Amino acid sequence: MSAIAIVFLIVAAVVVWGGLLASIGFLTARPEVSSYPPGGEDGPGED
Repeated sequence: MSAIAIVFLIVAAVVVWGGLLASIGFLTARPEVSSYPPGGEDGPGED
């Protein structure tokens, strides 16, 4: 492999794993939505 290919491999791995770790951190800090916007209820007879 050339040097540029190895650099791009490392950059891609950092982006993917960094995004995964960031999303895990965000979900552990805020696991549930505290409030929902209005208008989310179904009417009678709607599934």
